[in-house]
Amino acid sequence: MSEEATKHDQAADPAAPAATADQAAHSDAAAILSEGDDAKAKAADAKLKKAKVKSIPSGIAFVRSTFNNTMVSITDARGGVIAWSSAGKAGFRGSRKCTAFAATMVAQDAARQAVAKGMHEVEVRVQGAGAGRESAVRAIQSAGIHISVIRDCTPIAHNGCRPRKRRRV
Repeated sequence: MSEEATKHDQAADPAAPAATADQAAHSDAAAILSEGDDAKAKAADAKLKKAKVKSIPSGIAFVRSTFNNTMVSITDARGGVIAWSSAGKAGFRGSRKCTAFAATMVAQDAARQAVAKGMHEVEVRVQGAGAGRESAVRAIQSAGIHISVIRDCTPIAHNGCRPRKRRRV
């Protein structure tokens, strides 16, 4: 008899069906919101997977030391850049960019980035005739990276193209 009474009460109360419609709408909205949360969670998982880059144990450190600047880039064995730095990026301006101290700071910065990505052995290729050649190599070594080879790749002129004809006055 109690079942019949509840059915009768629901039929008599016009607000009862509206409440069930409200609950249905609320459950649909909750489902849509939870789908959005699932999408956000999947995106966050994808970012974490991207952040977990494979450890690269060895690579090549390119040190370019000119009379005006020092640039260091550390790559994997195939040439993909892992870490880089320059005297301008390190905060040096003007004539201070070409100093040995600036080269030390640049090489330490690039080496720290590479060590954070798992690198512990490099082959160093030095190019240019600037003041920061040796100090950059020492800084890479002091940052905790083992140096296997130091190679000088400075381009050497071989007389070049034919000079202009002499001027006649």
